Amino acid sequence: MYQREKCNMKAFGLAVRKARESRGLTREQLAEGLDLAERYIMYVETRGQHLSLQRLYEIATLFNISIDQFFFSDSTTSKTTRRRQLDAMLDSMSDSDLAIVSATAKALVEARESGHSD
Repeated sequence: MYQREKCNMKAFGLAVRKARESRGLTREQLAEGLDLAERYIMYVETRGQHLSLQRLYEIATLFNISIDQFFFSDSTTSKTTRRRQLDAMLDSMSDSDLAIVSATAKALVEARESGHSD
């Protein structure tokens, strides 16, 4: 039968805080951009304040946060937040930038396979 589980909004709030800080935004700036109170952003980040579906969508898409990991924490998701953020960065790179990233990734895989990685 269906098991009722709660969504992990505290983990989502932590992901929002990390994404906001990595962009150099203050809570006040994020709140202004989303037309919300700064206190509301604080509650999302620190208390796991539940959001409306529209606000969840706005924040998740703004920071490329995959919400699957918060709704389906026990199952493997196809794209984590880190992977989605990396994808967004890759989309903004030139072909020469992508060649460097590709070569770096290849070297990391080869080092891991040869046992030279930490």
